Amino acid sequence: MSLKQGWWQNPWRLMLAVNAAVLVGVFLHKIALPPFVPYIHLLVDYHYGFTKRALVGAIVSLFTDKVPVWLVFALAGAIWLLTLGLFVKLFQRTFGFDDAHWPLFVFIAGSPFFLKNFMHTLGHFDIYGCALAIVLLLIPARSLVYVLIAAAFSVVLILIHHIFVLMYVPAIVAIVVLRFYLVQGATPRNIAVGLAALAAVGILFLVAQFEGTVDVPYDEFIRHLQSRMADPSRTDLLQFGYIWYQPLSKEFADTWARMPSNILGVPVFALLIWLHTPLWRYFARLIEALASELHRRIVLAALVMISAGYVVMFVTVFDYSRWISNWAVCMFLMLHAVKALPASKTVPVIPADDRKTTVLGWIVTMIPRVGIVRPF
Repeated sequence: MSLKQGWWQNPWRLMLAVNAAVLVGVFLHKIALPPFVPYIHLLVDYHYGFTKRALVGAIVSLFTDKVPVWLVFALAGAIWLLTLGLFVKLFQRTFGFDDAHWPLFVFIAGSPFFLKNFMHTLGHFDIYGCALAIVLLLIPARSLVYVLIAAAFSVVLILIHHIFVLMYVPAIVAIVVLRFYLVQGATPRNIAVGLAALAAVGILFLVAQFEGTVDVPYDEFIRHLQSRMADPSRTDLLQFGYIWYQPLSKEFADTWARMPSNILGVPVFALLIWLHTPLWRYFARLIEALASELHRRIVLAALVMISAGYVVMFVTVFDYSRWISNWAVCMFLMLHAVKALPASKTVPVIPADDRKTTVLGWIVTMIPRVGIVRPF
């Protein structure tokens, strides 16, 4: 058998190599673009008191008074590599890296929704939610300490950006329910701690949303940000300073003004989701195979809750490509959480030798990313 025939009969490892090459291309393209939104987030701190979207910038300010542009890519690259390592560890623990599971790994790790799109959105904070959710899937969930850790992660995420309350906090809640409450039981004490944690996170979100705007005049705010720049002449990187003054009503107005054109991307998103059909079918079989009917209902309710959060985001903020990508990532993480629950039967893996599945795997592999607002 020739080498070419061997690759064709078992192409999934070749897909991983192609995915790695695509990632390099996405990275080289990304670092050539001006980091408008990511850079300004490293400049905003708590100089004027409690401020939304300021935690990362405040931490950066502890180590340097002047923020160079390259720091955006250094920090974002580090968290990207950390997330990659965490996901590989999670997949190894949940499924293993035998030949039978390579198709599943390709459909998740090689998905344009996941690591490739996180590379394209390098510097945006979405990946922090993914990384912390993976940590919760990896650490033990034997006591209420686990619930408190999840609450602390949620607090950190909301301080980074309050939209995490819809983007990853619902997935974190779902992971806690599946890994802790379904195993340790919903005792009065466990429920009380969980509800208190939810209340604290909810109150913090409301404070960040409605009390986290900057009170000083806009020009003064911009002068402060400029004083923190390593190159103050790059005033073009400050053009998004208005988002710290923008009320929720303006977010709605901007989103709905763009809706007629942005909604045209929905068929593309639907197609991208359909390309992952083997993965979704495997996920559905995992849910059907759960040993407890209660567990199945709770899992389905969790998936609905996570999806409902993204529907709210869709009608509030117009970064649609980011939202659909992170929704898919939440589904990938939930698949790992469901796999850990007791099952009544063994679920067959995604077939490695099915022609249609292989074609879909190649298509998913070749798509470099989804985007930020509109598809691609």
